[in-house]
Amino acid sequence: MSSNVAERCAERAEADGGIVDWRFLGRSSEAYYLCLPLVRDALAPLLVCVHGISRNAEEHIRRFAPLAQRCGVAVAAPLFQECEFPDYQRLGRSGRGRRADRALNEMLAELRANAGVDVERIYLFGHSGGGQFVHRYMMANPERVARFVVSAAGWYTYPDSGRAFPLGIAPDPLLPDVTFDPDVFLRVCGTILVGEGDIGRSRSLRTGPVVDADQGRNRLERARRWVEAMNDEAVRRGLPPPLDLIVLPAAGHRFIDMATRGGVAERAFQCLFGTEAA
Repeated sequence: MSSNVAERCAERAEADGGIVDWRFLGRSSEAYYLCLPLVRDALAPLLVCVHGISRNAEEHIRRFAPLAQRCGVAVAAPLFQECEFPDYQRLGRSGRGRRADRALNEMLAELRANAGVDVERIYLFGHSGGGQFVHRYMMANPERVARFVVSAAGWYTYPDSGRAFPLGIAPDPLLPDVTFDPDVFLRVCGTILVGEGDIGRSRSLRTGPVVDADQGRNRLERARRWVEAMNDEAVRRGLPPPLDLIVLPAAGHRFIDMATRGGVAERAFQCLFGTEAA
């Protein structure tokens, strides 16, 4: 990370009264934004916001920071830079950059040690590519996740033991230490948000005969199918359906569009913490 970016972040943090902080973890290429509530207790919940492929971590935390301040919630937004984490949406498979799930766990350990943040069970929000990371991290680490919100993910991992990850949950040789237990991850409640106008097929959307046939031709259709598949599998196992789907009227795909037209940050806070922080 260049020094001028760090200096700019420091200036903005000072202008914000110190509520948004830019921190480096170990090396200059791994960083995250942090917002600590001005008034909080030792058990203040932690929300982790994960960006899409535009890597707009700063925009995420600035949307969530005012809500977090009102509710006493700590927020961290990791930056998975493309040069280090080209495969972060799929956790970081062998030979495709660093492991994003391990990087997140390192960030959580630092927050616990240096900022006194409770990281026992975290709340997760991810948009687009970040939504891919969030639901896959939850499925691989359900014991660490209290609740999650996925916003406009491009495609999903299904609770299908007959297919290898990332299409299903069978073992993937590129992630040899990652396992999935549907009897555990289907107990974690979550919400899927998607704009009613998110029906395009841009170059950023994964397409092809298999994923189109199995999951749908656009993000709106794919969100509906995944929620149905996860809830059906939960019921088949004797568990209550864990997922809700909310379609945001007038919203498209971009995070800024979903924030301004669909109120995605407020919706996410309501789903995660039972409040809109209004």
